[in-house]
Amino acid sequence: MLDTRTLRATQYAWMADDPAIYLNAASVGPMPQAAVDVADRWSAMRARPHALPFQDMLDSAATARAQFAALVGADAEEIALMPNTTYGLNLAARALPLRPGVILTFDGEFPSCVYPFQALGSRGVELELVPRVHGLPDEDTLVQAIAQRDDVVAVVVSWTQFASGYVADLARIGHACRARGVFFIVDGIQGCGVRPIDLHALPVDIFASGAQKWQLGPWGTGFVYVRRELVTTLQPFDVGWACMKRSTDYTRLTDYEFDFFDDARRFEVVTLAYQDFAVANASTALLLELGVANVAAHIEALTGRIVDWAQSRRDVRLVTPPEPARRAGVVSFVPAALDAMAARLTAAHVSHTVREGAIRLSPHVYNTAAEIDAVVGVLER
Repeated sequence: MLDTRTLRATQYAWMADDPAIYLNAASVGPMPQAAVDVADRWSAMRARPHALPFQDMLDSAATARAQFAALVGADAEEIALMPNTTYGLNLAARALPLRPGVILTFDGEFPSCVYPFQALGSRGVELELVPRVHGLPDEDTLVQAIAQRDDVVAVVVSWTQFASGYVADLARIGHACRARGVFFIVDGIQGCGVRPIDLHALPVDIFASGAQKWQLGPWGTGFVYVRRELVTTLQPFDVGWACMKRSTDYTRLTDYEFDFFDDARRFEVVTLAYQDFAVANASTALLLELGVANVAAHIEALTGRIVDWAQSRRDVRLVTPPEPARRAGVVSFVPAALDAMAARLTAAHVSHTVREGAIRLSPHVYNTAAEIDAVVGVLER
């Protein structure tokens, strides 16, 4: 069980005096004090670059790869550092050896799961949306299409849907893909850090995430996991100096040798945001210390209170699946008077958002049961 009181006192002291109840981690996760301290220290060093050891820069990147790998059950050699989830999905769209055919995704996906793949039309690859059922992804139809159609070359889905909070069964979809030789691509940003995952135990080919939401890191930090067997078979679609073995010797950079790294660093094209990844490392270390399973259990208890409230109201339609196995940290619901309810939440200093015609609440590890009770009180007015 998590000690939320101590966590708030040490990492989120501002919450004791700020009237806000922050329930918007699905948009931006507030950085813990440990990360803020690292940001301050690195900013001071960056102001005087001669005081910033070069090895610290390299170490921040190496630590980020190792910690992101630990977060998702992968090896550091399978992790490439990226500025965001979308860049990792573009890697999948452009580097995978896709034959002409169809890529399947769910209708209602976040646009990053749509646009990079719609751009493949010139290669004879078309994106097809599987219609929703009762507003949620239709896994049965997706799996059936994978099994029965010969034109499916890849599937791309979000692990957790941004608007509904629906959690996809990655094992079921992945096994269906593997049985047919179909590439399986996952957008993991809405689940990574708040729901346990073991990518080595799942038939996932590429998994992309950003650290600015549930991972509580800064903007501009993320990663892509590329299954080990695929790493050296994929031809990087962007090529720069940083992805070559020869570039590790900064004293002989003009001894050109076109030879990519043998691990996922081959997809890291340019100079990395070392400072930002150092900050992200502090946030990831906190999540690993707390234990993702413990974080997930805490969030499940909090979201369960909101789900119970929504189901108790005849004038509220719950969008998020009520089953704990099918939701992560997002709870979305449609009240009879959405604008009025959103206005009440704003007036009560409850940070939330409206997505796809529904109010979306997304509590995290720093939230308490008392806060959720207070929010439910606002919703009841």
